Amino acid sequence: MAIFRAFQAVRPVPEMAGRVAALPYDVVSRQEAKEIGDKNPDSFLHVDRAEMDLDPSVDLYDSRVYEKARENLDRLVENGTMLQDEKPCYYIYELSRKGKTQTGLVGVSSLDDYLNGVIKKHELTREDKEMDRIHHVDVCDANTGPIYLACRYPARLLKIMKDWKTEHLPVYDFVAEDGVAHRVWMIDGENEIREIRRMTEGISAVYIADGHHRAASAVKVGLKRRQENPEYTGEEEFNYFLSVMFPFDHLTILPYNRVVRDLNGLTGKAFLGAVKFNFELMAVGHFPCKPVERHCMGMYLQGEWYHLKAWPDVYEKKDLVGQLDVSVLQERILGPVLGIRDPRTDERIRFVGGSHKLRELAAIADETGGVAFAMFPTSMEELMPIADAGELMPPKSTWFEPKLLSGLFIHRLS
Repeated sequence: MAIFRAFQAVRPVPEMAGRVAALPYDVVSRQEAKEIGDKNPDSFLHVDRAEMDLDPSVDLYDSRVYEKARENLDRLVENGTMLQDEKPCYYIYELSRKGKTQTGLVGVSSLDDYLNGVIKKHELTREDKEMDRIHHVDVCDANTGPIYLACRYPARLLKIMKDWKTEHLPVYDFVAEDGVAHRVWMIDGENEIREIRRMTEGISAVYIADGHHRAASAVKVGLKRRQENPEYTGEEEFNYFLSVMFPFDHLTILPYNRVVRDLNGLTGKAFLGAVKFNFELMAVGHFPCKPVERHCMGMYLQGEWYHLKAWPDVYEKKDLVGQLDVSVLQERILGPVLGIRDPRTDERIRFVGGSHKLRELAAIADETGGVAFAMFPTSMEELMPIADAGELMPPKSTWFEPKLLSGLFIHRLS
């Protein structure tokens, strides 16, 4: 059963929340982070992407980057931009985008739940990305970005959160530059805290929606601290990591589209001929083709859009992972036709989150004479059984939107 505790968040003072809060470190480039940081000295990207404040010649993984991150975090606390709550609390985090609202609970998860499989994973992690966040968490002595979790919420927990929102004013209420509205309530009532902890202890499985690298890194820092403190009790803060837990059926998953920079030496005609072996292929002209059901995808090639529908024998006898549209694409086109053997490392493939317009996909493909694929989004109903079975999904299978902002909640490890 899940352990999900209240904690003493380090967080912005209310009037600074909108200035401090920033997109996650891994969805902005070094140049984008610097442009944001140059305009806003209070942006939390100064902590999460501290290389922006160093000479461009400094490597991303240089020890000076992590030391600068710690310095910038300390500065935000020392100058009064951020404060630490006096007692452990839970926090309600509500995000609204394009008329849809999702509401989650902020707390800290147990690294033992991660180790024993209560917290379930569905993606592989890369060692270089893990090491970056391990150093960042360890040097900052804090989890600076939340792990995006999902689960089946008890009805009683939903009511507690709804009642609290009705009876209390939010501590944060602002709209970010991308139009997403963010609202936060602090749950500091002793009875509510006690009941929420009891409710979460009845949850048997929690799923990582986004943040596999942050989670793995936080756990490894916690294990390192245990080795350094052999008489630990399990109650120390380093035994927990910052998380936001949402009801699984409230989340929005957008497609994670693919663009391959060339046709692997094939002509357009030969490529289309190869595609027809596994897909029903229909030309739809210049208007972008957005798939509306599973096992279908849009394809852009040399100025034209096509609708692809996989023949049933392509996926019907496959396991849960093999039935995913991203798996079908990899196994029937990307690998055998375009030569993308390992999409995690091949530089010829580019992954484009579903918040980008399909015309942008076409423009990227046109730059190099390649091909673009517009995917149908993977669902939570597909993700959870795969994670339950201990299986892994292909890389970049899901794009959750809206993104959780960093800097609204910091979890100190000591």
